[in-house]
Amino acid sequence: MHPRMVQLDRLVLEEDFSESRPLDKAHFNPRQHTRWSIEDGVLRGQPSTTEFQASQNHHQGLEPRLSIPSCPDEFAIQFSIRFLEGDATSICPFIEFGHHKARIYWSDSGVQLLADGESVQLDHDPSFKLEPGTWYHALAEVKGDEFYIRFDHGPELYGRHPSMNVEKDGFGVAGFRGAKVELDDVRVWSIQDGPNSIWETYSKSIRKMTHKTLKEKKVKS
Repeated sequence: MHPRMVQLDRLVLEEDFSESRPLDKAHFNPRQHTRWSIEDGVLRGQPSTTEFQASQNHHQGLEPRLSIPSCPDEFAIQFSIRFLEGDATSICPFIEFGHHKARIYWSDSGVQLLADGESVQLDHDPSFKLEPGTWYHALAEVKGDEFYIRFDHGPELYGRHPSMNVEKDGFGVAGFRGAKVELDDVRVWSIQDGPNSIWETYSKSIRKMTHKTLKEKKVKS
């Protein structure tokens, strides 16, 4: 896939996890004491230990969580992800672009693009139900107050909101509760200042939904 909204600049990170080795935490940062390792050609995450969970009353690491803090504020990222079966919650599973800035969240009602601390729905596709065990390949583009993502052989989601036009803190993922999640073929680019020449025309064809304010902000986690 090639970007549509942004122009690529410099390749910041490229990793296919083909060799087992200790995790470089400058690029891949486990969150909430969850456990991540390079195994079988993928980066595999699992929840924290039961001992750690019992020692905490919040942020227990019940779902595997990871961030890529080395992403620029404005960036493009291509990745493959697979969520293994577990228990869904009101906030998981998700992938995000800047912590609580732009978040892709799946539930029984499909996939949502959320912003402003998950208090605003920018886009929604009820037909895109997450299938545990299936690999999904995606390219996401983050620039200013705009966000665009498309899934290979799947939907595209777009949104624009002032809350996203701030300093961001990387890419993040959280899996189902009590389950594993796998990442592969991660590539991160910085982007150029100017627009992509095809975006002005292509963006006119994108479904732009009316923003929906949710009844309450989702719990930050």
